[in-house]
Amino acid sequence: MRRRSLFPQVVIDRDTESEESSSEEEEEANVVLPEEERVQKGKTPITITLKKVCKVCKKSGHEAGFRGATYIDCPMKPCFLCKMPGHTTVTCPHRVATEYGMVPAPHKNTTNPLEFVFQRQLHPRLPPIKPAYVIPDQVHCAVIRYHSRRVTCLEFHPTNNNILLSGDKKGQLGIWDFGKVYEKTVYGNIHNCILNNMKFNLTNDGSIYAASSDGTISCTDLETGISLSLMNLNPNGWEGPSCWRMLYGLDVNSDRSVVLVADNFGYLYMADIRSNNKMSKPTLIHKKGTKVVGLNCNPLQQDLLLSCGNDHFARIWDMRRLEAGSSLYNLEHKRVVSSAYFSPLSGSKILTTSLDNRIRVWDSIFGNLDYPSREIVHSHDFNRYLTAFRAEWDAKDSSESLVVIGRYISENYDGAALHPIDFINISTGQLVAEVMDPNITTISSVNKLHPREDILASGSSRSLFIWRPKKLDIALPREEKRMVLCGEVSKKRNKKHGDESDDDSENDIFRSKDNSLKQKKLASKSSSYKSRRS
Repeated sequence: MRRRSLFPQVVIDRDTESEESSSEEEEEANVVLPEEERVQKGKTPITITLKKVCKVCKKSGHEAGFRGATYIDCPMKPCFLCKMPGHTTVTCPHRVATEYGMVPAPHKNTTNPLEFVFQRQLHPRLPPIKPAYVIPDQVHCAVIRYHSRRVTCLEFHPTNNNILLSGDKKGQLGIWDFGKVYEKTVYGNIHNCILNNMKFNLTNDGSIYAASSDGTISCTDLETGISLSLMNLNPNGWEGPSCWRMLYGLDVNSDRSVVLVADNFGYLYMADIRSNNKMSKPTLIHKKGTKVVGLNCNPLQQDLLLSCGNDHFARIWDMRRLEAGSSLYNLEHKRVVSSAYFSPLSGSKILTTSLDNRIRVWDSIFGNLDYPSREIVHSHDFNRYLTAFRAEWDAKDSSESLVVIGRYISENYDGAALHPIDFINISTGQLVAEVMDPNITTISSVNKLHPREDILASGSSRSLFIWRPKKLDIALPREEKRMVLCGEVSKKRNKKHGDESDDDSENDIFRSKDNSLKQKKLASKSSSYKSRRS
C-alpha cells in the first residue's frame, strides 16, 4: 500500500527571464500527484518563487549589484555617488565629470583697460608660472602582504627620502626602505590594536609618535624599536565598552613641544614631549560621546588647531584659550568628517573629507566660513571593513590645488573591476588624473604623497605600493623594479585563504600574474614549435 504524503504540494513559480532548469529538475517539477495525495485536509500548497528581485529593495522588475565589472544601482534608491534621487551611479553627471556644477575659484575682476588687454592678447603667449602637475602613475616597487592586517596610516620620513612608515589594524609599525626594496622592518610589540595615526617631531626625526585604539601614545625609536609610552588612558585594562578609551586624532605642536591626541568620547589630551607626561585635564572639543578622528595644527600659526569627528563638524580652535565650547568656528557637514587639514604651505585653506561623498574646500580661513567655497562629489563612502578615505594635500604644489584620494566605486577597465587613485584640482574640481594598475584589484584607501619628490605611496589591504612617473621610471635599471612577497604568500598562492582577514584579499593580484606567465609560456612554446616545423 502506498504511503500517503505528509507534506503539502510544492509549486515552483519560475521567472520567464530566469535560466532554464536542468532536465532532472524539470522532471521533478512536472510530477503530477494523485488526487487523494494532492488535496489534503488543512494543507494548502506551498509556492516557491524563483523570480529575480532586487537585492536592495526586494522588488521585482530590476536588479542591483555587479554586472560584470560594473555596479548597477537600485533605481528606487538615490544615487550612491551624489546621494541625489532621479538617476543611478552609472548615469550620474558627477561620474562623467567631477567638475559638474562646480564654481571655480574666483578671479580678481578689474576695470583697468591695460590689464584687460594683457589678459586677452599678451597672457596666452606667456608660459604659465605654475609648473604642470607631475603625476606618479606607474608602480615602481611593492611589498605584498607586508602587514598581517589592513594598512591604516602612512608617513614619509622628514629627512630620508626613501623611508616609508606604515601602521596597521593589529598595532604594528612598519619601516620600509623602498630605495633598497628588500630592507624592511616590522615592530609588532608597540600597540595591542589599531594604530590610527602617527606623526614625526620635526626636531627629532629618529623617533615617531603614534596613537592607538588601546588608549596609549607611543614614542618609538626607529633604530632600536624601543617604545616609550607617553600616556595610557586604560591603566586598569578592560572595564567595559562604556569606559574603554581609544585614541584617534594625533598631531605634534613643535612650538609648544606637546603631542595632541583625541579620543572616542570627544576629548582632547596633551602630552609634554620633554617630560613625556600628560599635561593638565582633557578638554571636550566635540560632542560628548563622539569620536574625534582628526587633528591638524596650522603650519604657520601652530596655535590654530583644526579638529574633525563623528558629530558631523570640523572645528577651528585657538590653543591659547582652549576650553569646551570656545571654538573659533564650526564647519558643519552632513555626515561623519573623516579628515580635515590646513593647506601645507600657507595654512590659509581648509580641506575636508566627509562620508556624504563630498570633498569640501574653504579658500580662506579669513573669509566667510559659513559655507564651503566648493563641494566636489567623489566616491569614498564605503560599507566594508576599510580604512576611511582621506583627501591629502600635495605639499610640493605651490598653488595648493592638487589633492589625492582613493576611489571606492570600481571602474571597468578591459573587463576588470579596478579602484583607481584620483588626483583632483580643488580649484576647479577637475579630475587631473586617475592612476591604476591591472594587478591591484583591491581598494587603495590610504594614500600619501611624498613631501619632496614625485612619489606616491599607497596602502591597499595589507600591501604597500610605491608609484613614480613613467618618464622617470623608464630611466631606472630594469632589475631595480621589484616586488617583495612577505609571509607565506608564495606558499598560499594557489590555496583558498581561510585566515582572519577583514578586507580584500590579494589573491587576484597573484592570479592575474600567474595567468600572464602562463600565456607567455604558451606563446614561447608555440613559437618554438613553429620554428622546428619550418
